[in-house]
Amino acid sequence: MNVLVLNCGSSSLKFQLIETDLEAIERSADQQKARGAIERIGSEAVIQFQASGRPPVRRAAPLRDHRAGLDYVLRWLVGADPGGPGLGSLGDVHAVGHRIVHGGEKLTRSVLIDEGVIAQIEECIDLAPLHNPANLKGIYAAREVFGPAVPQVAVFDTSFHSTMPDTSYLYALPYQHYVRHRVRRYGFHGTSHRYVAYRYRQITGKTTEDTHLVTLHLGNGCSACAIKGGASLDTSMGLTPLEGLVMGTRSGDLDPSVLVYLHHKEGLSFDELDSLLNKQSGLLGLSGLTNDMRELLEEESAHQDRRARLAIEIFCTRVKEYVGAYLARMNGADALVFTGGIGENSGDIRRRVCAGLDFLGIALDEGRNAALAPGQEGEVSAEASRLKVYVIPTNEELLIARDTVRCVRGAPRIW
Repeated sequence: MNVLVLNCGSSSLKFQLIETDLEAIERSADQQKARGAIERIGSEAVIQFQASGRPPVRRAAPLRDHRAGLDYVLRWLVGADPGGPGLGSLGDVHAVGHRIVHGGEKLTRSVLIDEGVIAQIEECIDLAPLHNPANLKGIYAAREVFGPAVPQVAVFDTSFHSTMPDTSYLYALPYQHYVRHRVRRYGFHGTSHRYVAYRYRQITGKTTEDTHLVTLHLGNGCSACAIKGGASLDTSMGLTPLEGLVMGTRSGDLDPSVLVYLHHKEGLSFDELDSLLNKQSGLLGLSGLTNDMRELLEEESAHQDRRARLAIEIFCTRVKEYVGAYLARMNGADALVFTGGIGENSGDIRRRVCAGLDFLGIALDEGRNAALAPGQEGEVSAEASRLKVYVIPTNEELLIARDTVRCVRGAPRIW
């Protein structure tokens, strides 16, 4: 079965075409046939596609909306472009899997999309106003192109965290706000945390029940997750993806009274405060330079830039705090797992996060850590480390494709 995996942002469309079925899932024999991204939809879009085993294709084209973007992707997939995968026809796309950011309390499992599911995703727009409308655009575009004959499946970032107990997800606000408006911690990056937990079990041979981890998804968006018995016990992101770790442009945790203070001192409106916290803070706000960790590390190394160093140190300190908190919450764990763009590619950040955590049984092998190539999977802990440290590149698209197959075939989710 060829599954087209779509991840739609407000002006972007990312995709992968993955060949898989129940037997391939059992044997881990899935095959990625093509992948790509379209940025700046609504103007002169920037396009980057690549078919498996072929050079990447880079070009630009005027694309007015997500439907036009999806049409462009499909023409490339089934066309005679020498750089494309050369599918025979649209009929060779057998199902579509969508990444949906927020499923709220009702959508806690991957599900076949129908009118009722769309209505529930729309109900969650208030909880994810930047993400769910964009995700819905992908659903609508795929419906127009493929019609009802091709099944579509929604896979939710929040669903993995639906196992959190109320002691993890409730805020210490008047309980009526949870009852009336479902104000609570939902958590995000669940597809990534779920994938690396699965991959850890593959590597180690552990059962789901014996899987106790702290997973760190570190990228432009960052989150930590405490996984006990293979299930999410706690996570750092909250009602929105703003809470928790320092991120590329998001502040992470802060005293809520800061907002009231800045409102009075600077006259900032709610919209301006929202923009400040989500788009102007984090690594960008601290450094005054960039939200890209690679550039900050280069600035620190080449020019000893004080604010670049400060941003990096605050980033790593916040991660350390969550590692310690989650190990305390679970009374220990078996491993610490790094994933995401920073976690997978920066040995320097892994080293700084793990430094000084020997009292928790975490000891990094400096040679292993430095030798691990960007994007490579491996253990980087020292032999004497009680808590093993792994780098596991995430693969959310593969998990979405597999969930799509299971939903279409009526098979249970096994991890």
